[in-house]
Amino acid sequence: MKKTLGIKHVALKVKNFKECLIFYTNILEMNIDWQPDVDNVYLSNGVDNLALHYDSNLEFNEKNNRLDHFGIMLIKSEDVDEWFAYMQSKSVPIYKEIKEHRDGSRSFYCLDPDKNIIQFLWHPEINKL
Repeated sequence: MKKTLGIKHVALKVKNFKECLIFYTNILEMNIDWQPDVDNVYLSNGVDNLALHYDSNLEFNEKNNRLDHFGIMLIKSEDVDEWFAYMQSKSVPIYKEIKEHRDGSRSFYCLDPDKNIIQFLWHPEINKL
């Protein structure tokens, strides 16, 4: 089996399209790669690609949410603290505080404007790659 480059693209359906676009471009500093129309946008940070697709029929029901969370990998353990403080300074809702995990990794979780859960994670094994 051939190795892949990993999961570098995530597509999210969002109800609060404008707010999510502002969050991902202004707070996470992703750039608009392509916006084919007012309901769809493809963002990139130079490594990853995130698509936002407007869906007016979305319901915010935790039981129906097919996506648990997605993670943004960090380079150093200390970056977890810096990102946590940055998110707090931007009034981004924190979902779970910083935690040291049993595998030696560190992370915290926050929410985007559509209540998608984002994990900011430093993992020692992944960072060896």
